[in-house]
Amino acid sequence: MEDVAARALDAARRAGASQADVLLVEGDDREVRVRGDEVEFVKQAQERGLGIRVLVDAKGGRTTAVVSTSDLAEDAVARMAEEAVALARETAPDPMAGLPDGGFANDRPELALFDPSDRDVPLEARIEDARRAEAAARASDPRIVNSEGSQASSGFARVLYANSGGFLGAYESASHGLFCEPLAREGESMQRDYWMTAARRLADLEDAASVGREAARRALRRLGGKRVPTCEVPVLFDDRTAPSLIGQLASCANGYSIYREASFLAGRLGETIASPLVTIIDDGRLPGGLGSKPFDGEGQPTRRNILVQAGRLETWLLDCYAARKLDLASTGSASRGTGSAPRVGTTNLWLEPQQGTLDELIAEIDRGLLVTELIGMGFNPTTGDYSRGAAGLWIEGGEIVHPVEEITIAGNLGEMLASIDRVGSELRWHGRTASPPLRVARMTVAGE
Repeated sequence: MEDVAARALDAARRAGASQADVLLVEGDDREVRVRGDEVEFVKQAQERGLGIRVLVDAKGGRTTAVVSTSDLAEDAVARMAEEAVALARETAPDPMAGLPDGGFANDRPELALFDPSDRDVPLEARIEDARRAEAAARASDPRIVNSEGSQASSGFARVLYANSGGFLGAYESASHGLFCEPLAREGESMQRDYWMTAARRLADLEDAASVGREAARRALRRLGGKRVPTCEVPVLFDDRTAPSLIGQLASCANGYSIYREASFLAGRLGETIASPLVTIIDDGRLPGGLGSKPFDGEGQPTRRNILVQAGRLETWLLDCYAARKLDLASTGSASRGTGSAPRVGTTNLWLEPQQGTLDELIAEIDRGLLVTELIGMGFNPTTGDYSRGAAGLWIEGGEIVHPVEEITIAGNLGEMLASIDRVGSELRWHGRTASPPLRVARMTVAGE
């Protein structure tokens, strides 16, 4: 991979690029799905991809182009570099375009991104994991009558980034997952739900049988769901739905949204934007994190960024381009694919836990809604207006009384953040964004 990167950079320079960088990714992915007693599919895929970005000096700035290929032969790489420069010369110059002005990652922290022994785990073992989850879900209750299947996956990757500024870095990583989605039936009511677990190491996944049982429990509790009258009540988001709110806030703190003034947070850096209970962190060097990596998509060191501290907006998330537009410094937040230029992305993003289990938070609600599923994408980042389909559980007198479906919850994200009056203690990572259960003091629930 190092030789390919060096050839690509040399070819870009010879073709006329003033700056260039390359991203090489090698992947080895395995996925299986079991439904009932049958193995529905087994997938194994290996891929290699090369992305070349070139920048060409021009009047008024630099022009840019990105090309990608899976053909790593020497002549193919040289041809792609030449084509990239030719494309760049046809684009408009940008005074902000360019590689970072230094500050590249020069350390290699141990981030526990994979366990080498996991490569030796046979595919049959992952099939068995899916079988165990599926069997446990179906055996948990006779009302579990079918499923959408149970899936197990393992992926291994090697990433190499190099640029004409002298940086070259590489790292290896892995990700493993297990997912179960059973169907429950009682009378005329049929419901589905799921549970999943994900980790960098196989040993850190939840037990397969417990994944199946939890998925079944969640499906069963939705049986007999009904709508509720339109009202304004406290709304409690569980640890599977609360991360979406954190992710939407982070998207509004993206430097591109800020300089384009396409975010309700524009101009509010340093202001209080949320409840004092809200502290949000994005950390690219969290050991074992599903989004961890030693450097970002521009070779800058990843780091711990405190996005919101006790309700106060502390920083934007920036790559080098967005940082230049805002006259700031990169936060090591560049995300990049082989076929795309760098853009801002999160790594491991979470809301800091406070106190109280989900059951304790439910017990505090006299009348309200626990949201367990969100549907659709009704969010306007420019205004903060929020409206999404939802399903969940209705709470009366501190107890769950019946499931709820076919409703909409609505508010404004800025107002919702300010009115968060409880944050729980249970933080589970289902992906790269995590949050404990959190309660918004009042939202509109639209039903009957």
